[in-house]
Amino acid sequence: MLVPLSKRLGAPILLIILIGGMLAGEDGPGNIEFDNFTFAYSLGSIALAIILFAGGLETNLKALKGVRTVSIFLASVGVVITTAIVGFAASYILGIPIEHGLLLGAVVASTDAAATFMLIQQSQINLPPRLSNTLVLESGINDPMAIFLTIALTTIVNQGIPLGGEATLMFLPLFLKQIGIGVAFGVLGGLALTKTLDHIQLSIGLYPPMAMAGAMVIFAATSLLGGSGFLAVYLCGLIIADQLKRDAERILNFSEALQWLSQIVLFSMLGLLVTPSDLGATVVPALMIAFVLMFFARPFAVSICAIPARFSIKETFYLSWVGLRGAVPIFLAILPIITPGPIQTDFFNIVFIIVVASLVLQGWTVSSSAKWLGLVEK
Repeated sequence: MLVPLSKRLGAPILLIILIGGMLAGEDGPGNIEFDNFTFAYSLGSIALAIILFAGGLETNLKALKGVRTVSIFLASVGVVITTAIVGFAASYILGIPIEHGLLLGAVVASTDAAATFMLIQQSQINLPPRLSNTLVLESGINDPMAIFLTIALTTIVNQGIPLGGEATLMFLPLFLKQIGIGVAFGVLGGLALTKTLDHIQLSIGLYPPMAMAGAMVIFAATSLLGGSGFLAVYLCGLIIADQLKRDAERILNFSEALQWLSQIVLFSMLGLLVTPSDLGATVVPALMIAFVLMFFARPFAVSICAIPARFSIKETFYLSWVGLRGAVPIFLAILPIITPGPIQTDFFNIVFIIVVASLVLQGWTVSSSAKWLGLVEK
C-alpha cells in the first residue's frame, strides 16, 4: 500500500513512513506515548545492521572497482569536512559552544545508506554506473566515521574535554580500532559465512535465514570487541554477493524483504519519538542549518573529495545534491541524549527537522534533478 501511495504522490516512501509514525504518536490520532530513547537506540542498531547487510548483498563488488578511492575519500575526509562546516554554522546559528555544534555536525554528516538504497531504487532512473556506484558505496561505508565522531564528540561534550591535539591523540586509537576490527571481521567473517553456505547441506528455504543470522553474529561480535559492526556487516554482504557459488536469489529476496520491514519499523519508531508540538521553537534554526548542509557543506566536501575521480561538473553537482540524510542521523542523535551530559531532546528535534528537510527537498528530486542535468541513460 505504501509503495503505490509513494508513487502517486511522488514522495519518498521513507518520508511517508516517518509521517505515519508521527501521526501514530502522542500528538496524532494514534495517541501512542513513546519516549524510550534507549530502547529506540537498541532496536535501531539491529534494523540498520539488517539494512546495511541487504545493501551489501545488492551491490556488485566488481562494478565498484573504479569508484573505491573516491567513495573512501567521501566516506572519511568528506564526513570530517561536512562536520566542521555544519558544526561552526550550528554554533553560530544556535549560540552554543563549538563542541556542541561539531557534535551536531557529526550526527548529520554522513549520507544515509537506507535512504540512498531505497530512493535510488524507487526513482527507477538509469544513472551512469560510476555515479550510481559511488553514491551507493559511499553511503554504505561512511557510517563508521560519523559514528566515531559522534562518540568522540559526545565524550568531549559530556566530560568537558577541550578540543585540540590532546583530544585527537586520545581518540585516534578508538578510530583505528573501530575501522580495523570492522574491516577484519567483515571480510574474514564474510568469507567464512560464504564457505559455510556453499558447503553445508540444508533445506533450500533455510539458507536465507542462515545467511542473515550469520551476518547478525558478525555484527554483534564486532561491536562487542569495539569494532564498527555496521562496517563489518556491510562488508560481509559485499563478500557474500561476490564470492557465493550457490544461487543467491533466495538470499537476496529474503534480505530485501527484511530490509523493507526494517525500514518501516525504524522510520515508524523514529516518527513516534518525535513530539510535533515541541518542534516549533527549533524549526527556523534547524532549517538554516539544513540549508548550510545541503548548499554549502556537502557540495564543498564533494568538490574536494571527488577531484581524483574526474567527474563532470554535472555529475559532481548531482553527487553533491543526492547527499540524502535519513535514519542514521536521527539514530545517532539519540546517543548524546541517553548518555549523562548537557544535551537535551531539543538536539534530537533539530536533527529530525534537518532530516525531514533533506528527504523533502533532496529525496523528492532524486529523479527530476538527474533528468534536468541530463544524467539519465536510456
